[in-house]
Amino acid sequence: MRNKFLKSLKILLVEDEEKLSLLLKNAIGDSFHSFLLAKDGNEGLQIYKKVLPDIVITDIMMPNKTGLEMAKEIKSINPNSKIIILSAFSDVEKLLSAIDIGVVKYFIKPFDPDEVLTYILSLETVMENKLINLQDGFIFNKTTKSLYKNNRYITLSKKEVLFLEALLKNYENEKTILEYEDIKKMIWNEMVSDERLRTFIRRLREKTSKELLINVKGRGYQIALG
Repeated sequence: MRNKFLKSLKILLVEDEEKLSLLLKNAIGDSFHSFLLAKDGNEGLQIYKKVLPDIVITDIMMPNKTGLEMAKEIKSINPNSKIIILSAFSDVEKLLSAIDIGVVKYFIKPFDPDEVLTYILSLETVMENKLINLQDGFIFNKTTKSLYKNNRYITLSKKEVLFLEALLKNYENEKTILEYEDIKKMIWNEMVSDERLRTFIRRLREKTSKELLINVKGRGYQIALG
């Protein structure tokens, strides 16, 4: 079970110290589906956009773009990205900055590579069964609450993410149809018109696909799984 979970993960390590990068890759890299390396924040951001790794491990102080600067940009792309910070600095200011950005863990150099592996393994409970295949090639990551197609991140509003989560939860509970009135109460927490709901659905379909949502006339909507 341990190997299956780790082998499902794509890891991106962003570190300008080549010896440390190779040390970490040689020590734990084979445990994962892939373990990619970047030498600074700029290269790390480019690789992130291309491969959408499950976890980013990054140093703080690097040339061109620091780890914290890169982390902020990654979080602006996907607020639910999991980022682990590595640093030789133990001062409170940088630690608080990292926490403020939303990193999930902070390791002070020098550290034992097995500590990193053990921590990643501890994420199994929250990350297991994370990917849901939807219609038309879309994939929803339940852990990060993110939608992708062909490894491209689809930017959704909080209400749109809430709606997709509710559709999937409804399906898992064998209630395939989410009623119109339940959608209105859940998303807006107030009485809204049918037209507002239709506008919301239309905009979501424009971002995704007409095939993703099934309208059960007179009742509500359901999700189309792949």
